[in-house]
Amino acid sequence: MPSLDRRTVAGAAVLGAVVAASLLSSPAAAVDAAERTAADPLLFGVAVLGLYLVRPFLAWPTTLVAIVVGYGYGVAVGVPVALAGAVLTSLPPFLGVRWFAGAGGFWSRLGDAGDRFLGSTGHVRGVTAARLLPIPADAVTCTAAASGVPLPAFALGTVFGELPWTVAAVVLGHSAESVAARGLGDVSLPLIVACIAAAALLLAGPAYQYLGARTAAS
Repeated sequence: MPSLDRRTVAGAAVLGAVVAASLLSSPAAAVDAAERTAADPLLFGVAVLGLYLVRPFLAWPTTLVAIVVGYGYGVAVGVPVALAGAVLTSLPPFLGVRWFAGAGGFWSRLGDAGDRFLGSTGHVRGVTAARLLPIPADAVTCTAAASGVPLPAFALGTVFGELPWTVAAVVLGHSAESVAARGLGDVSLPLIVACIAAAALLLAGPAYQYLGARTAAS
């Protein structure tokens, strides 16, 4: 049996640890602790930063922290803070997968699939469209990293694509008297439909060009 590349083994171990942590941990206690610090801007800022830093290792949704941000900072300040946090919290998995991608195997196949999509759409447009779709944010991050998307294009696409979800989450948090009592809630169906429609519009041009090229080649 051929020996496994150390990066492959490390990648599998990290992925297994994240899955285990997500199954064994609950965000409720962390959200409750952050809520209790909302009266102190400094402590609340530290709590929010901590949530964004640990979030990718626990596979929590990015909107969870955005709701907390909205609760403590309101809409005007909360939206830019949460957008910056969305980029920050995606960096550990992005940089980690970028390093693991050199091991080949699963990451190579993931990168090949992403290349076919992003090669047709362009990096910023492709990341934006993927972020607009109601799929896990970390799945988009890992695919973009494995596909070799440059960090600036990835960050810009993340900001554009996460904007509607972030605004909705921040507004929800701002309107809640208590995050723990209100719960995270469900994103409304109209927002989901609107984001899917926006992603479809972004992809319509590249899809038309791709189909036209396939037709001309056949």
